[in-house]
Amino acid sequence: MSPPGMILVTGGGRGIGAAVARKLGSLGHPVAVNYAGNAKAAAAVVTTIRTAGGTAEVIQGDVGDPAAIEVLFEKAIAALGPLAGLVNNAGITGTQARVAEQQAADLTRLFAVNVVGTMLCTGAAIRRLSTRHGGPGGAIVNLASVAARTGGLPGIIPYAATKGAIETFTRGVANEVALEGIRVNAVSPGLIQTDMVSSALAESAKGGIPIGRLGQPEEIAEAVAFLLSPAAAYMTGSVVTVSGGR
Repeated sequence: MSPPGMILVTGGGRGIGAAVARKLGSLGHPVAVNYAGNAKAAAAVVTTIRTAGGTAEVIQGDVGDPAAIEVLFEKAIAALGPLAGLVNNAGITGTQARVAEQQAADLTRLFAVNVVGTMLCTGAAIRRLSTRHGGPGGAIVNLASVAARTGGLPGIIPYAATKGAIETFTRGVANEVALEGIRVNAVSPGLIQTDMVSSALAESAKGGIPIGRLGQPEEIAEAVAFLLSPAAAYMTGSVVTVSGGR
């Protein structure tokens, strides 16, 4: 049996992305831990993976910059070998404000990272994985959010809109490449305990979560790892909700 292939995790330095990178490393995947600005956090994730006996490299690149994406993939492949899968995790919440107060520049950056970046990274992965392009096949997992169907928390409605776009994109592109050896799925987390969620928000939100607590990044990582694995061979175009019942 061939060893697990290399997975590129965008936004892999913190929160859910870091948990995903650590999980994949523990399963034997070489992991490209991408980051945009926080080199220290990404390096810490790589150190953790290596200390546990895994293989990982830090790969800088802002997915909100279209010119950086091809370079990002080439750096990852040069460092760790052929691509086997992609986790589109990189994302920002944008400016917290009512829609009437949102500014065009902030919205443009939000969609550039969360939507356009995911689409362009997916395209770059397809060109390397698709049997139509001479590739071996592979799997892609996108990070969505339950905000896609709830409309989002107050002040971050545009963020919710980007996640709605991710769900639609996941289903569409999964159909497009289904006969080319590539599976594309999404994980839709609820409120997860990361530095993107303030302690005040976490406390106030607990009452609306049937299971009575926020999720942990590691719980999302388990779902991502499953969707990348052969155990999910008959799954594509799916959005798996991991939200404590929300």
